[in-house]
Amino acid sequence: MPVLAMIGSLVGALVDLGGPGHYVHWGFIQISWGNLIVIGLMAIVFILAIALPFPHRGGDDQ
Repeated sequence: MPVLAMIGSLVGALVDLGGPGHYVHWGFIQISWGNLIVIGLMAIVFILAIALPFPHRGGDDQ
């Protein structure tokens, strides 16, 4: 069995997908915790991509 499949099985065993979903309510906005976490991680990656310096080669100043 490939290593990635085993890791996926172990991670999948930690999350119970058989129960009801968990949601966050803000007035008329309703979003699941999973989607909120993914959106938060995407925002963090976006901010880091802007904040971190872009790699460039040294010596060539054009």
